[in-house]
Amino acid sequence: MTDTGLRIEESLRQGFKYFNRFMMLLWRLGLGSWINAWPEVGGRIMVITHIGRKTGIRRHTPVNYTIADGEVYCTAALGSISDWYRNIMLNPEIEIWLPHGWWAGVAEEVGDAVERLPLLRQVLIDSGFAARAAGIDPATMTNEELDATTSKYRLIRVRRTEARTGPGGPGDLAWVWPLTAMTLLPLALWRRKR
Repeated sequence: MTDTGLRIEESLRQGFKYFNRFMMLLWRLGLGSWINAWPEVGGRIMVITHIGRKTGIRRHTPVNYTIADGEVYCTAALGSISDWYRNIMLNPEIEIWLPHGWWAGVAEEVGDAVERLPLLRQVLIDSGFAARAAGIDPATMTNEELDATTSKYRLIRVRRTEARTGPGGPGDLAWVWPLTAMTLLPLALWRRKR
């Protein structure tokens, strides 16, 4: 890869880090369903909770996904250099936050070429604008074009093992909304009286 290509790839990685922080804040505020309200445009987005391979710390990564035959699929668009991909390959026991639930699961890479391409195409279609922003039109590309364009992409299958509830999942900061309302409502009423 050329120096320019490496710089662009690193810029994309840094951009994703900032975007992912924003997405995580929305999920933690309980807005996961809202993020997924218009999947044709914004895409379908879930969060993968995984363990850092070097630090052992829990990490959260928002990714595009699709569901096929009850299994959840996502892709690592930057391929094997994606930190979250390397983390889940080392420790495949993960959690996923979907708009309407939270599950423990086991991640595995889909390596079979015949199985991979149609599922990857569907993940990219369900990514909304993200695939098109990367110059990919998964709805119109031939199998050969899609396969060549996405040769670095890694397709991940998540087999859900159990439903989760309790602290630490999506919406753990949703308490902010009632507190904000309780703070702002009296202020608004006081200003209105003045």
